[in-house]
Amino acid sequence: MLDESLLDAPDALARADRRDLLRGAAEAGARVRTAARHATEAGITELKPEGRPRAVLVAGPGTAATGVADLIAALAGASAPVTRIPPTGVAPAPGALRWTLPGWAGSVDLLLIATADGSEPGLALLAEQAYRRGCTVVAVAPLRSPLREAVHGVHGVVVPMASAPHGEYDAETSAAGPGTLWALLTPLLALLDRVGLVTAPADALQRVADRLDRTAERCGPAVATYSNPAKTLAAELADTLPLIWTEGEAAGPVGRRFAAVLSELSGRPALAAALPEALPTHGGLLAGAFAAGADPDDFFRDRVEESEPLHARVVLLRDRPTGGLSAAPAARELALGHDTAISELEPEEGSTLESLAELLAVTDFAAVYLSLASAPGA
Repeated sequence: MLDESLLDAPDALARADRRDLLRGAAEAGARVRTAARHATEAGITELKPEGRPRAVLVAGPGTAATGVADLIAALAGASAPVTRIPPTGVAPAPGALRWTLPGWAGSVDLLLIATADGSEPGLALLAEQAYRRGCTVVAVAPLRSPLREAVHGVHGVVVPMASAPHGEYDAETSAAGPGTLWALLTPLLALLDRVGLVTAPADALQRVADRLDRTAERCGPAVATYSNPAKTLAAELADTLPLIWTEGEAAGPVGRRFAAVLSELSGRPALAAALPEALPTHGGLLAGAFAAGADPDDFFRDRVEESEPLHARVVLLRDRPTGGLSAAPAARELALGHDTAISELEPEEGSTLESLAELLAVTDFAAVYLSLASAPGA
């Protein structure tokens, strides 16, 4: 159960936030600025590439690396195919994970490695494999990490991962934390801008940092729920199965990350799908056991000691659609036709990167508030 009273008690939220999740969300803009500076110091902004890579490969552990790959694929669009290399292994532990280049990877391809740990032997082996194949290797990793030495050893480029302004966070949440995502993503955006796959010059990254700061001000713990979009969303999602429907270039990867972070930080199931495919994909959930009025058991049974059944709630994340075409009216009609409530988020005007940053910030804050207000003893 969600303790909604905790949402409007900043001091209580701070006591409940033993993993510094709110600080991580609030400092995302600062991490972008630091990461952009590290990219410049590493020589990324002075690169003069001979041409675009044929394909971009992305490897790394955890939610952050998955999000980095997904966001890069969305931003690159048709400029080049972006492929995430999934890890294999006997356990989800750094020493047990392995990554393998696809058979077609070669000298015209670019390998990006993103890790908040840097001690994974499997990533060092991947860098050596890429070197033998002739792939260019660029990594973002902690300043003092074995991976840094391994990538330097195969003549790759390493950008130090931007650290948190006031010290690192709990290692358990670093992979899902919003600050970690931006610390890994920002230098790679600067690199891909230089090779012509995305548009992310220095001034664009500064605007992203500014948008993250403004959104953090709107979503901070001192802002009351009625005017705080993240707290409002957290309260609306209490005791529901979120169906995250996305529309637009930036919204898709944000929705998938939101589902992953809800699971990892707050232990809540969520499903994400893009419109218009989301309508047939999730339509059955709105009419089945998760429908607003669904109760398949005996009406007369004693419910005093039982929790309320889990019902679906639609979360509509929208970037501004191009060409005036939108599946949002059909989505609203389907949900409301099944008495299912809808939460909607749409960013302010700006570039695709700025829209993406705002949606990420609001949903990250919402996941944190759900985690804190739903924790045992909250």
